[in-house]
Amino acid sequence: MVKARLWFTCAAMHDPVTPVIVRPALIGWDAKHRHVDLQIERGFSGEELVHRMKGWITVDPAAVIKVIKEYGRLRVLDERDVAVEVASAEDYEKLARALTDRFGAEVNLERLESRT
Repeated sequence: MVKARLWFTCAAMHDPVTPVIVRPALIGWDAKHRHVDLQIERGFSGEELVHRMKGWITVDPAAVIKVIKEYGRLRVLDERDVAVEVASAEDYEKLARALTDRFGAEVNLERLESRT
């Protein structure tokens, strides 16, 4: 398994940026007739987090996700960092090429070292 960090170009500052989870989402309920004391805390999936970058980056996140899904998947590592996972080094190279062909320098991958 090959993992890589996904970098986008920031629409405002034009620096490379990657989404991270700073704090999990806290979801609760309001009830019409009573108080509901229930909350769920959960992080976003990799795809959800990338989708939320819309407007903040120079490319359409949905288009990026579509390309990534052809070769691998998006994950959140350590409940914080978005990463792309592909099955092999060959798939990593194919994905990197596909992203460059489609988005130029606006999207790129940074291979993460194995933690084994």
